[in-house]
Amino acid sequence: MIGIIGIVVIFVMVFGGYLAAGGKLGIILHALPFELMIIGGAAIGAFLISNGAGAVKHTLRDVAKVFKGPKWQPDDYRDLLCLLFTLIRLGRQNPVAVEEHIEAPEDSAIFSKYPRILADREAVELIGDTLRSASMNYDDPHQVEEVLDKRMEATQHHALHSSHALQTMADGLPALGIVAAVLGVIKTMASIDQPPEILGKMIGGALVGTFLGVFLSYGLVGPFASKVRDVVEEDAHFYKLIREVLIANLHNHAANICIEVGRQNTPSHKRPGFGDLEEALRAVKQDVA
Repeated sequence: MIGIIGIVVIFVMVFGGYLAAGGKLGIILHALPFELMIIGGAAIGAFLISNGAGAVKHTLRDVAKVFKGPKWQPDDYRDLLCLLFTLIRLGRQNPVAVEEHIEAPEDSAIFSKYPRILADREAVELIGDTLRSASMNYDDPHQVEEVLDKRMEATQHHALHSSHALQTMADGLPALGIVAAVLGVIKTMASIDQPPEILGKMIGGALVGTFLGVFLSYGLVGPFASKVRDVVEEDAHFYKLIREVLIANLHNHAANICIEVGRQNTPSHKRPGFGDLEEALRAVKQDVA
């Protein structure tokens, strides 16, 4: 909702201010379809050239994040801590039993209690792979931590590709606006014998290209790229929490301590309260019992 409000504010303030200053929309509206075809078409073409089919689909999906916001909400962080607590306790009581859950999470009674987490392939695989590392008796937990850091860095780099692609488009739009303006000037120079009022409209139409390129870059596409990056980086905290809790487990800390490490590393606006989490963990213990 906040994204839609932002777009409305941009259009109202820009074009409202223009009209309030005595400007006329006629010239802009007349030139807009042609300028948009030149600038928008060139931007889309350049985007397709510089990105593969997978990256294009990825970017189109990620544009929705501007309006949806982060995927993981406070309840999801609480559920994740409860899930990890259950798996850690089970793994220490019966290492063989926990393998059944991490090898076939879709059939696991534990994972099935948290369908949003189960539906996220990266989260499930990260949990499973790290718990397997515990069963391999690594001499140094820092080895596992280093592997996880590299894996998460690669995952986040891939997730940020759409933001980089949108930002590249935003950086090129002002230049494409100049291209459209230059073409408009060329058209105007070919009609130099026309009366001043006609030449004025033609020059005004040419300048619409410059305006449109800058407006799209800094008013829409650039902010879209920034928002996608912020959402991806915020959602990355969910996977970092998995790393923190399970690395603490590899250091053989008590299960409650591992969970508290994860809670403390949760972003403040998503962090479950200590009392709320204790109540949720108490309910988990009763279910297991």
